[in-house]
Amino acid sequence: MKTLLRGVLHGARGADAVLIEGELITWVGRGEPPQRPDEEVVAGLGEVIAPGFIDLQVNGYAGHDAAAGADAIAALSEALPATGVTAFLPTLISAPVEVGAEFAASVGAAAEATGARVLGAHIEGPFLNPSFRGAHLRSHLADPTPENVDVILAARPRLVTIAPELPGALAAVERLHGAGVVVAAGHTGADFEQGRKAIAAGVRFATHIYNAMPSVHHRRPGIALALLLDPLVTTGLIADGEHVHPAVCEELLRIKGGSRIALTTDQTSAAGAPPGAYALSGRPVVSDGRVVRLQDGTLAGSAAAMPDLVRLIARLPGMTVVRAISLASAVPARVLGESRLGRISEGSCADLVILDADLHVRLTMIRGVVKFRRPS
Repeated sequence: MKTLLRGVLHGARGADAVLIEGELITWVGRGEPPQRPDEEVVAGLGEVIAPGFIDLQVNGYAGHDAAAGADAIAALSEALPATGVTAFLPTLISAPVEVGAEFAASVGAAAEATGARVLGAHIEGPFLNPSFRGAHLRSHLADPTPENVDVILAARPRLVTIAPELPGALAAVERLHGAGVVVAAGHTGADFEQGRKAIAAGVRFATHIYNAMPSVHHRRPGIALALLLDPLVTTGLIADGEHVHPAVCEELLRIKGGSRIALTTDQTSAAGAPPGAYALSGRPVVSDGRVVRLQDGTLAGSAAAMPDLVRLIARLPGMTVVRAISLASAVPARVLGESRLGRISEGSCADLVILDADLHVRLTMIRGVVKFRRPS
């Protein structure tokens, strides 16, 4: 099957069409493709053909909680293309290390799901600072002892969030990084110098920057500023207007630039669903349709979808639609070392979205197959 998408291409100069054969993009250019397509899809006025979105932190969506296991993760895979997400990391908040290992196995069992690509597990904890635990249960937190790290390593997660100031944490970061796991700092009370040491040990990502870490103070900048200033680190940003104020998002873009910020939803099962009661890794939470909280009011994730984040970022001063889309596609792909995702180029995977003039998803294609098409 050969499919031609024609229209404005994200980030492509001098090209107005992309040819897809099977699961790959085989030609990007202008005018007629080298081979006759079986089907042609034309983007409308004001629409843009863009790489599919990649979300590094999905706890749930549309009533499905990733912690429930392989079937729930497969259901997430089928539901997320409606939001333009073509690949994601199912995420588990703090649980005993054995439960985390079981979760990673469930993610592996769902890897062949036919919707959004399941790229591996994000284990958020249990090696977190109790004082910055947010919605994580204190009883589920643990120190990164060599034995605990052994269990996590054996589970082969794709990304692990850790508080680098904990006893043994720097050694754990070195081990995880050396094994090819992306290591993130998050739910941490580390100071600036501890943050720099964590980066030297192998931290390369910041889980929901500014949230669940000390505020930046002019005399005590904390780990957040260490993560922002270092070019080795990409920061995960929940740009829903609630977790981080739009003005602070603007500041972050000015400091970090557009190549080291990855939009992440931190979605729960309440995202894509009406306000009400839901679950986050089994914990009861309540959604008002924008954010999700524990019953005591503690923030516990987002009800936003990736296009919501892209729209907010695109409206900021100095931003463009092209740059905003890259924060949801090319940057997270780079975090994971996925060289064939998050771009429109010959040889890349045919994971694409068509966004309308208001940056709403009209069509989502994964592996060269249309997985979502908005009704006319």
